[in-house]
Amino acid sequence: MKEKAGQLSLLKKSGYSDKAIDYFTNKVNVGQIDNPDACVAYTGPCGDTMEIQLRINSGQITEAKFQAIGCAGAYSSGSALMEMIRGKTLEQAEKISEDEIINHLGGIPLPKIHCVCLAKKTLEQTIEQYMKAKSKG
Repeated sequence: MKEKAGQLSLLKKSGYSDKAIDYFTNKVNVGQIDNPDACVAYTGPCGDTMEIQLRINSGQITEAKFQAIGCAGAYSSGSALMEMIRGKTLEQAEKISEDEIINHLGGIPLPKIHCVCLAKKTLEQTIEQYMKAKSKG
């Protein structure tokens, strides 16, 4: 219990918002989708890796989960983006900006902005792969 309180305090002092901390500590939207319609893993320049899995029905994202090998920034960014894209069309999801993700989180430490970029880039790659596979059909 004391260890968790220390971790939460450290995250807060580092500049994570309460919402970002909640996403990280509760692993919101982390997991797997059985037989996803789209699934791509992407490794960013920092070495963190994220995998996004989507269930898509009539061009709309009905389920979104991710897994990551990374820090609190990667987990909070992935969690936020999965929340934001659920219920959106692929086109709407692709248009979500890094700034919108940061705003949804209520802030993230400046050195962790690359984690937001990792989540966004992984989503772009996932949608691109889905569209290529769909066009081959």
